[in-house]
Amino acid sequence: MPEPKPKPSFSPYRKWGMGFHVGLVVCLVLAVVVMVNYISQTYFVRLNASSHPRNPLSPRTVNFVESITNEVKITVYYDKEEPLFSTVMDLLNEYKLLNSKLSLRVVDYLRDPGAARELQTAYPFLSGPTARNVIIFDCGGRVRSVDGNALTKYVLEQLPNPEQREYRRKPTAFEGEKAFTSALIAITNPKPLKAYFLRGHGEHEIDSGDKSVGYLKFAGLLQQNYVQVEKLSLLGTNQVPMDCNLLVVAGPATAIPEFELQKIEQYLEQGGRLLALFNVLSLSKGETGLEQVLAKWNVQVATNVVKDVEHTMSGTDVIVSRFSKHPIVEPLVQMSLHLILPRWVGKKQGPAVPADAAQVEEIAFSGPRSELTGAPGRARQSYPLAVAVEKGAIKNVITERGTSRIVVVGDSIFLANHQIDSAANRDFAGYAVNWLLDRPHLLEGLGPRPITEYRLAMTPSELARTQWLLLGVMPGGVLLAGCLVWFRRRR
Repeated sequence: MPEPKPKPSFSPYRKWGMGFHVGLVVCLVLAVVVMVNYISQTYFVRLNASSHPRNPLSPRTVNFVESITNEVKITVYYDKEEPLFSTVMDLLNEYKLLNSKLSLRVVDYLRDPGAARELQTAYPFLSGPTARNVIIFDCGGRVRSVDGNALTKYVLEQLPNPEQREYRRKPTAFEGEKAFTSALIAITNPKPLKAYFLRGHGEHEIDSGDKSVGYLKFAGLLQQNYVQVEKLSLLGTNQVPMDCNLLVVAGPATAIPEFELQKIEQYLEQGGRLLALFNVLSLSKGETGLEQVLAKWNVQVATNVVKDVEHTMSGTDVIVSRFSKHPIVEPLVQMSLHLILPRWVGKKQGPAVPADAAQVEEIAFSGPRSELTGAPGRARQSYPLAVAVEKGAIKNVITERGTSRIVVVGDSIFLANHQIDSAANRDFAGYAVNWLLDRPHLLEGLGPRPITEYRLAMTPSELARTQWLLLGVMPGGVLLAGCLVWFRRRR
């Protein structure tokens, strides 16, 4: 009898069943992925998996980006092989996740010449030979560009080479957040704010690079916050301009004439904003006159200098780490200011003030065992060194500029070019300016992100030995082990 044919291992029915099962599993997995993505976009909790998990966006940036209502196009015109390209993209993706109004596009000018030419037509400044690695922010035709090559701070580091001295540029800090947020502020605010610096009485100059008294860095800080800076003279018929959003009187050394003081008073009564900074240098020439103007706003600027022997580095400075809960200084918790021979500035003492009077809050204080120069018998105590003043609109009176706000500090040298980078002086300046301009979404800190490098330092001889180990010894060892196994099996 002929032997029966063996049954096939897989019948058509079984084959179709297995195919259907595999297709069903694939569809279910795709459905789960789609649902997870939908839920993550609507009710998501984002895990920061960027290269800087310990340095998320600052509260200032988060508050500002979430408040953007205009469409913003961000174009990264970059060589993807650049070492910091991934860092730039990580940061920009964090911005994009905060607000759907932000769109992000990447163009590699080396590998996508067609898209690069298209961008060069739209943005002619990209046509130059030096226009490489640029981040472009565009909001309705208002454009700001950020040079990607200038986002990183470097220091020179000596390489461990005993044969010859070699150095390399080591990246230490990435300032992308500061640059990107400043660009977004610029393009989403069609009309820039203006700060006028009073001059003519020995004030600090905003275009001076002098380390001790120049205010060039402070002016740059204002420009980063999208505030234009200009000088102002109140001589003759000049008034405080109507487009003045902030008047800065920075350390006048001589008396301000009465007719100029009247113009400042008028500006404040109209709802103006004033940053008044005093210093010890003006005391030898008497009062500047601005003290009397501020006294009408319940602010006392004393002629005494505060010294704090327990919180000083040289005896002529004061390390300030005691603050109130005011929005200007609340972010400075666990931080400090570094003032130089500050004058006592506080709330004017006197009878009860009416409800519609200016509200004065002392916001920064010296240590509890401080003393005043020129008052030897006075008990040691804490003294106020800065105040914030606010006066709302008077009932039935419409002011031309809005709510009056004033910040007074007993030192002006702490914002000079050298001193502004000490302690939290720069942060305080930014907070004070943004509070005066009534920009609460910009009242949080914003600084550079540290760059952490994981680098193996080796001398040339150590590198040569390592190369032999990786390219010769290890492959040779594997080959030898394979030969031994083969020889043993042969036996």
